[in-house]
Amino acid sequence: MAYILPDLSAPLELPFDTVIDVRSPDEFAEDHVPGAISLPVLDNEERAVVGTIYKQESPFKARKVGAALVSKNAARHLQGPLADKDGSWQPLVYCWRGGQRSNSFASILQQIGWRSDVLTGGYQTYRRAVVAALYETPLRHRFVLLDGNTGTAKTEILHRVAARGGQILDLEGLANHRGSVLGPRPDGQPSQKMLETRLVAELAQLDPARPVLVEAESSKVGNLLVPPTVWQVMRASRRIRLQATVQDRATYLARAYSDISDDRQQLKDILSLLVRLRGRERVAAWHGLVDQGAFETLAEELITLHYDSRYANSRSDAGEPAVQLDITLDDAGLERAADRILEQLDQVDQLARIEA
Repeated sequence: MAYILPDLSAPLELPFDTVIDVRSPDEFAEDHVPGAISLPVLDNEERAVVGTIYKQESPFKARKVGAALVSKNAARHLQGPLADKDGSWQPLVYCWRGGQRSNSFASILQQIGWRSDVLTGGYQTYRRAVVAALYETPLRHRFVLLDGNTGTAKTEILHRVAARGGQILDLEGLANHRGSVLGPRPDGQPSQKMLETRLVAELAQLDPARPVLVEAESSKVGNLLVPPTVWQVMRASRRIRLQATVQDRATYLARAYSDISDDRQQLKDILSLLVRLRGRERVAAWHGLVDQGAFETLAEELITLHYDSRYANSRSDAGEPAVQLDITLDDAGLERAADRILEQLDQVDQLARIEA
């Protein structure tokens, strides 16, 4: 009835038809085993009630109240999401520690006739494996950083390289943030734990023997930290630095960030965050450009008066890049850039094979 979690350095392929997380919706939303579905045996409020009874009254009463709630919720799941499962269905169930919640639900499933297992140690076992991978174990992968000032289309070029067969790690995509003051994306950022879950899963898909292109970031993407083993490799990695004219970058930014400029009030609210750095008068002028719809002019001023100086400071200890590429940001220019970067990755790969 117990299943031991495999090594997370390889893609997580569990031999079950369904992985079921029976923790509360809040616990599931913060983080969960990749591919799991949420079938809580106690919802957020019920879990709080049972916990209070356990601490303030007695463990026995808490277990009795909890058992009734688990039975009620299990019946709802059996009549709902699990109603169409046939006799051959095989689920894996987990809770926080592999304790009463998961064992109670798995026992009900077994009594029906399904071959249900419980994840040994529950979510805590999975989380410890993620922490070990990102905080304790040296990363095996070799990164090449894609560097360049704001507006040099790094993220777009990153994915054009991937379309050509190059290996990439998109930290901004995993963190759901563009990595700048204009970086917020719809639905907000995941939790730190969820970012780390996504990162471990992504790294497991990548071949450590081949170079991985990663966009140069600070140690944070939005409000989330880049885990230390990843950050250490990034700091030691060679760089490819993209260079483009300010006007080209401003045009590109106005186009690439159109989802933000479509909501002018939201854009003004974001720009207001810069009052501390750029002063009320400057930010008020930028608000005026938003009202006028002068987004290219706004982008150019943000580049020259805000982004470039901060970017220069952040990379002051990064050393010289191995390669500098002058690019244009029209479609043809982005295609050429992706081709040239892929050539650089191939050279890194060949050099590593010679040194090995």
